[in-house]
Amino acid sequence: MADKMIERLEAIIHRVDDIDRMLCEDSIVSDVSKLTALNKERASLAEVYEAYLNYKKMMNDLQDAEIMANDSDPEISEFAKESIKELTQSTQNLYAEMKIMLLPKDPNDDKNIVCEIRGAAGGDEANIFAGDLFRMYTRYAETQGWKYQIMDSNPSEAGGYALVIFSVKGEGVYSKLKFESGAHRVQRVPSTEASGRIHTSTATVLVMPEAEDIDIEIRKEDLKVDTYRSQGAGGQNVNKTESAVRITHIPTGIVAACQIEKSQIQNREIAMNMLKAKLYAAKQAEQDEKIGNERRLKVGTGERSEKIRTYNYPQNRITDHRIGFTIQKLDRVIEGDLDEVINALINADQQDKMEQEAKKYND
Repeated sequence: MADKMIERLEAIIHRVDDIDRMLCEDSIVSDVSKLTALNKERASLAEVYEAYLNYKKMMNDLQDAEIMANDSDPEISEFAKESIKELTQSTQNLYAEMKIMLLPKDPNDDKNIVCEIRGAAGGDEANIFAGDLFRMYTRYAETQGWKYQIMDSNPSEAGGYALVIFSVKGEGVYSKLKFESGAHRVQRVPSTEASGRIHTSTATVLVMPEAEDIDIEIRKEDLKVDTYRSQGAGGQNVNKTESAVRITHIPTGIVAACQIEKSQIQNREIAMNMLKAKLYAAKQAEQDEKIGNERRLKVGTGERSEKIRTYNYPQNRITDHRIGFTIQKLDRVIEGDLDEVINALINADQQDKMEQEAKKYND
């Protein structure tokens, strides 16, 4: 694998050098589309390009140090031997980092998301848990400097939500939250349980990358648009005009609705963005199924038997079943301190990809 990896790195060096040369040509500078494409490609290669140049320099320094280690001057020899230790460790660390840099990139990683959370098995307690998950994700978003907006919701009388859909915008949102899709299980004593018996409930989470116009094509004739009055608690909270919007994509039957804003135009725009995300997610799922995607972090459908994570309140324990990861910090995680869980999932995904790459090289 090492030789093939070096070949790839050398190819990247040559490609970046070619791009830098083309970016100086008048024919490219005057062509906005070509200029943009080349700059975008160079930016995608910049990190591994700089890392490999640094790696080559350190390898040269290591060779020089190995020669100096045989010097007749004891001080020079001792200094060189210390340098060899440091450079050997540094090159090994950088080599491992470049392995990760060369892994196939998820084209959606830099996108914003649309997230849908539903109370599933467990009645009121499931809806309350759905609300807890919504608060967990939005608090995490705040710590990352991201912005979120509720797109649609169906609050539960007992608390929480039967359904809440929201968008999250910021840097690298999908890359960090994409593994949250699936069935989340909670084990705890509900506040309404007099006997202190632990209940098990589930809520489902679906994280969808926000679709761009180039990602999905929607024809106007394929859409059915309905307007209706917003539903609320009554009195001034109920909209007197038909500002709520429901859009149905006729070929797939996928529906998106919004009644959050007072303006029908704003609700229509939000619903349309939601519909694009749902259609794009369906398209991605279909492609994954054709490829035969059986990766460890594949999402479930919301059934109890397909849970991806358990939140055990009596033991203050959270367990991600896909990677066998457990920490006794549920109280912190549910308040938005998700970094440790998310990093464990990202590391597991990277390990999976490295194993797949190694297998590819060995075949």
